[in-house]
Order: sequence, then structure tokens, then C-alpha cells
Amino acid sequence: EDENVFTAKGAASLDIRKKMQIIFQDPYSSLNPRKTIYAILAEPYEIHHYGSKAEIREAVEKLCNRVQIPLNLLDHFPHELDGGMRQIIGIARALSLNAKFIVCDEPVSSLDVSIQARIVNLLMDLQKELGLSYLFISHDLSVVRHISNRIAVMYLGQIVEIAETDEMFADTRHPYSLALLSAVPRVNVDAKVSRIVLAGDVPSPINPAPGCRFAPRCWMAQEKCRVEAPEIREVSPGHCVACHFAHESRQRAKTAETVSVDD
Repeated sequence: EDENVFTAKGAASLDIRKKMQIIFQDPYSSLNPRKTIYAILAEPYEIHHYGSKAEIREAVEKLCNRVQIPLNLLDHFPHELDGGMRQIIGIARALSLNAKFIVCDEPVSSLDVSIQARIVNLLMDLQKELGLSYLFISHDLSVVRHISNRIAVMYLGQIVEIAETDEMFADTRHPYSLALLSAVPRVNVDAKVSRIVLAGDVPSPINPAPGCRFAPRCWMAQEKCRVEAPEIREVSPGHCVACHFAHESRQRAKTAETVSVDD
């Protein structure tokens, strides 16, 4: 029987937490500065009564070998490591109890590009090796496209479009998704790119107006959009969109205000 993550307590809560873990966005604040790397990685095993001190030590060292953490760093403190290695420590901590579902909350946003590539490749290798499922949260659509099998686009706390990755980029339907993808940098430096410019301010997420939350900034918005919130509907197999005019969004994208820029 499935457990409710919101109401589970005691042993049931501990069991759920073993299966679900998180990698935090900021590697500088997500690690306890008062503890050594060994203490940070050993803590999950201690909380869940993994075994003796010797068994925990062995498990930590095996974990370090899996994610390529040098064992000589175990006696160091977080402030002695760079951002990339700190984030790898965070990844190792999430893997320590053999979790099957891991929330990756902007795990590379605070790192430079070369380290980002290392972290993303590590996550993908671990996914294949261990059969993991990730909920990868990011504003970087290039990284999202590289790592994801399925993409959900959110606006003001609501999913507005969800599809397989290739489908999302090839047949984008929601106006907000179209605007996001138009802003992705291209590799071709000689190409002129038309980017959709969204007008207006983001509405209040606390007290949104009736109707579609994107309507105040949408070039396709009609009176129906301002009074009736669109339901998310399937427009093709596995591709769902929350827009009254999803069937004509790509054609009408040409009517949006655009700016031509050099990539």
C-alpha cells in the first residue's frame, strides 16, 4: 500500500525519506559547515541505523568511489572545497540510502559552465547505472533538453505544457513555452534570431486574476482567456497543453512582438 508523504509518521516517514531525496540548489549553504565531509555523508546511515561504525565507514567510502570523491577529502570541511565538489557531496548524500526518486533543484545554476557539464554528466551516468528517476528543476532549457526525457513547463505555479522532450522542442504549443524557447541561445553565430518579447508584468501569484494566468502577457489572449481558466488537454499522444488556442499557437506566434538579435 502506498504511503501518503504528507501524513506518514515514525517508521513510515523514515522509509519514505529513504526512497525520496533532494539535491539542493546552493552547494554553499546546503552542507553543514561545522561537520566534516565524512560526518555529512555518514549522517543518513546513522539516522537510519545502517550498522556498526565500521560498516558505515565502509558504506561511505564505497559511496565516494561511486561519485569520484577522493577519500582524502573525508576529513575536510565544506569551506575547503570548491563549488563543484561541494555539489558532488550533495549528490552523494542524496544517493547514500539508495533512493529511487531524487528532486534536483537547480543543481547546476550556481556553478560555472565547465563544472555544470561535469555535474550533469555525473547525474546521467548515475541514472543509467542505478535506475534513478529525477525531477530536474531548472531555468536553463539547454540543460533541460540534454538531461530530460519529458518536460513540463510551469507558469505562476501551474503546468501549462507537458510533452516528451523532442516533441516539446519540435511542436511547442503554449504561448509561454514558445516565448521561452525563442530565448534559447543558438550555436550559429551568423544566424539572426527572432525572440518573442513578453509585455507587461508578472501577475501576483498570491492573488491571480480570474481566467488564464498568462493572459495579461499573452499576444493571443481573447476575452475568453480573461474569464475562463483553460484546462490542460491532450493535443497529441502524450502532449498536453493548458491553452484555449493551443491548436493555432504556432501559426499566431508570428503576430507576437519580436526582436531580431545576433546570437
